[in-house]
Amino acid sequence: MKLFDVYSTFPIHIIKGKGCYVYDDSGNSYLDFYGGHAVISIGHSHPYLVKCMGEQMQNLMFYSNSVVNKLQEALAYELGEISGYSDYSAFFVNSGAEANENALKLASFHTGKKKVIAFRNSFHGRTSAAVEVTDNPLITAPINSNANVYFSEMDINEVERLLQQGDVCAVIIEGISGVGGIKIPDDDFLVALRNLTRKHGVVLILDEIQSGYGRTGKFFAHQWCGIKPDIITVAKGIANGYPFSGVLISEIFKPRKGMLGTTFGGNHLGCAAALAVIEVMKKEKLIENADKLGGDFIHRLRALKSPLIKEVRGRGLMIGIEFSVPVSSVRNSLLSTYHIFTGYSGTNVLRILPPLCVSKADVDYFIESFAACLHEIEYKESKSASDR
Repeated sequence: MKLFDVYSTFPIHIIKGKGCYVYDDSGNSYLDFYGGHAVISIGHSHPYLVKCMGEQMQNLMFYSNSVVNKLQEALAYELGEISGYSDYSAFFVNSGAEANENALKLASFHTGKKKVIAFRNSFHGRTSAAVEVTDNPLITAPINSNANVYFSEMDINEVERLLQQGDVCAVIIEGISGVGGIKIPDDDFLVALRNLTRKHGVVLILDEIQSGYGRTGKFFAHQWCGIKPDIITVAKGIANGYPFSGVLISEIFKPRKGMLGTTFGGNHLGCAAALAVIEVMKKEKLIENADKLGGDFIHRLRALKSPLIKEVRGRGLMIGIEFSVPVSSVRNSLLSTYHIFTGYSGTNVLRILPPLCVSKADVDYFIESFAACLHEIEYKESKSASDR
């Protein structure tokens, strides 16, 4: 049997990680400024996380949700405290897509309606309902008809027009769009959206799967504008690489036995990992690091004047650099020449999502390497133009 070939991969076999670095089977080290799609929040193989998961594995890795799980209760409490949402309830599942599936289902249960307003160039996962609220034809199969979804620009007048058509149960929006190119919703737009959804009795879902967990310098990206959504979905950084996610649910929703469910969600090992992540984030002040270091990082990137760069945008350690040339040339150069992992999104956007424990020295090395990379590509571009 062979693997089903659906990924574009670099020919590098990573076998080890520590902090902000990963290592291949030849002993080469790489600075990880992508964190596996923003999954690595506290650094690779953090010793406290390894200790907590090891101890839990020796006792109990899994039992179903048919019994009391005190670790779930502890995690819900700690997550409420660190996020500022202690008055919400938590439902733990396994992936970001699954979190969004349950959020959408809960909104439909609550309102008795079935239409959803989503935004263009968004991404909410690869399961059925999550795909339906994602306007990407590459992942939309015929079974995902988008029949119950209105796609809108981030235009409050357009959203209001769609709400007036009726039968809308939810509006779903990312705190910052990751796959869509690090696009940040305007603070005034989010405030107006919160007011409008409340006026129409529609559930506001904030997908903070990539933009949450301290990445932007606040626990959730939407907290920069001071709103409180009805549902928040979290994943990626929640357990530093262990598959885990959650749905944070406001008090307007009333639970009913059997309305939501999961086999593996909230398992004991995942809860132990997620509790360890929160402990490390608090002790090492990683959210503060994302805010301070990220702000300086963005400022330094904007100071690099290059004809190749169209725009630098982001908050904290969620950064996008849009280029006028194919971003693949930049990524490949950073990886092959300088041993730096980065991501991409949108149209020619370099996506930078380092672990929140990244240091100033790491940022210094990136800036130095990135500047050299730009000069090399500029030289090749100008030489190619002169040869034509």
